[in-house]
Amino acid sequence: MAGDNIFQGEMDPEIAALLGANTGHDAGQAASNPPDFSSIFDEPIEPAGKPDVPEVSLASEGFPEIQKRLEPVPQPCFADPAYYKTALAGEGDKAQRVHTILQKYLNAKDPKDRSVYRQQFITAYWDFLLGVAKKAPGRLPDPKKYLLRFSLLHPTFLDAETRNFFAKIVVENDLNQPIYYLDEWFRAIGTGVIRNSTTDEVRIAKNNTQIRLQQLLEKAMGKLDGTRSLLKAKDEERQHLEKVLQDRIGIILEHQSLEGFRGVHAKYSDAQKRVFGEIHEIMKKLLRIDHELDVFLKDFYQAEEDVETLREKVEEEGGAVAVDVRAVDTEFETVRQMAKLTIGRQGNHFPVLSGEYYHCGPNDVGFRENVISQLALIESIDPEAFCRSYKNRLNRIVPYVVLIPSYGDLGICWEPFDRFNRATSRGRIAIPMYPKNLYIALLSAVADLRWQVAKEKASYYWMEEGLTGNYYQWFTARKLKGDVKEYFIQDYIIWMTKEADAIQKLDKEVRGIFWRYMPFSRTIKDKLKNRSYVYQELYQRDINRSLSDGY
Repeated sequence: MAGDNIFQGEMDPEIAALLGANTGHDAGQAASNPPDFSSIFDEPIEPAGKPDVPEVSLASEGFPEIQKRLEPVPQPCFADPAYYKTALAGEGDKAQRVHTILQKYLNAKDPKDRSVYRQQFITAYWDFLLGVAKKAPGRLPDPKKYLLRFSLLHPTFLDAETRNFFAKIVVENDLNQPIYYLDEWFRAIGTGVIRNSTTDEVRIAKNNTQIRLQQLLEKAMGKLDGTRSLLKAKDEERQHLEKVLQDRIGIILEHQSLEGFRGVHAKYSDAQKRVFGEIHEIMKKLLRIDHELDVFLKDFYQAEEDVETLREKVEEEGGAVAVDVRAVDTEFETVRQMAKLTIGRQGNHFPVLSGEYYHCGPNDVGFRENVISQLALIESIDPEAFCRSYKNRLNRIVPYVVLIPSYGDLGICWEPFDRFNRATSRGRIAIPMYPKNLYIALLSAVADLRWQVAKEKASYYWMEEGLTGNYYQWFTARKLKGDVKEYFIQDYIIWMTKEADAIQKLDKEVRGIFWRYMPFSRTIKDKLKNRSYVYQELYQRDINRSLSDGY
């Protein structure tokens, strides 16, 4: 994959040149009883510590089982009569504008007036929400937190049953998965524990030298993160092999008494003799792993030294570009674009959670526990959905999942991986929280992720090789019009929802491409081969490839 050379043990040439170094995130009731806006006052935001961010574990094999989907007792703030007041407090003129337009929108009788106020409210609300997002790195009052998390501006915009449902959604990330509500996402970005999502804009800095230093520092930090993860994964691989070795030695040490001879044990059995060969192979693997550990360790120390030296140089140039509200400001615009993409041009862009537009069943609301369950289902069908290949090893790396409180129906992939760490970094996908079908929304995001990862892997040859190359050639041969990735996403959804149940809906050639490059789990393949000759033929192709070239 292009860019993998930054993990080969030598100092990045750009860094080396710079350092001069050697290599080496009841509407009616609300309208009739609005709070007194003049009583809404500024309130200080208490500082909060840095959030915990789940580390990438290359030994991770699946998602945790959901033991608790909802809390038994609802959060009290959803019944707080001061919720709306607290949500708007401290946001100044932008909050005043939201309040004023909202009242006009709710009280408008003429559909044309209502449409005008609706559009004005959308613009005003996003401007207001930015101010709330900037406070996310601190300790937010619950109404502001749920304003970001669920877009819940006023609890009475929902009926009592729905309000009670949202009040019982689990607050904390007890499952330690990289799935974030917007308040958590902005907090992680604002405190610097997660880098800003990639944009086409250049980060503002004092001069070109500082921009260059900051970019090199981020590149070195990406390499440091990558080498640390690879080092940890290699150590886990060694520990596993050592346990296997211990088990095999235990088999050799077991002896039966030789009949007729007291204190004398029988010779090695045929099964024990076979273990000698296994032990020999394990020892060879352990020696290879030991050598790789040594290489990775040197890479890590070099990357650590590069990071420290570059940090010193950044400080000499007047300090790094501060990771503060400016980082949140930039990320907020990215999240706004994510929201637009999940909704689409013809969708409902109203930004507030309201019973007027909310029509989800409990299983289709994109709260964290639901999303984890659905991702686990996807992975049970497509076991390599979150895998990336690096140095002949397939690593499972679950992307960051940003939960967008929108009425969209499409999940999207924003980044397939961090541009500074292609080996072990997480990608980024955005999921609408209030879709018609959460599973389909997640499938579209995973399809987008799969396409982008495969395209980056193939690099300049993405139209010729691998998953994207084969699919693109089929697409052009059929003289289809439109975006090839959009066709791929729709075919992937069919692949996962129909073909996995032996319902043949895809073009024969597309089915063959997907079978090879996005294989179903072994359990599903074994089931499908007995359901139709079509799948039996594909199954036989797998066997033929494994015999011919180790596929």
